Amino acid sequence: QVQLVESGGGLVQAGGSLRLSCAASGSIFSINAMGWYRQTPGKQRELVAFITSGGGSTNYADSVKGRFTISRDNAKNTVYLQMNSLKPEDTAVYYCNAELQVAGRHGVYDYWGQGTQVTVSS
Repeated sequence: QVQLVESGGGLVQAGGSLRLSCAASGSIFSINAMGWYRQTPGKQRELVAFITSGGGSTNYADSVKGRFTISRDNAKNTVYLQMNSLKPEDTAVYYCNAELQVAGRHGVYDYWGQGTQVTVSS
């Protein structure tokens, strides 16, 4: 079994910072891209940022460019999201995503974490 476990969410004032972490564990053969998504009630889940397997390429939603930074530690199967200059509109449940291959199985599939709440007060 594979698990993605997020941590680091919480309540912060506008202008503050938070760092989210997501660790993948289990029978993992390889991990390709990893990313962060967020969702608010009544809205579709949206991509916040993703990073390729080697970390050489990243992509961000326009709304977070210049404020958020995604990084990963492949030795720990962990992806991070450093969020600075937070705004109330960043309030959402943040989900970790990983495209990975399970050991002993063919194919690459999407796996999701359980989500972590980020609340930014004005």
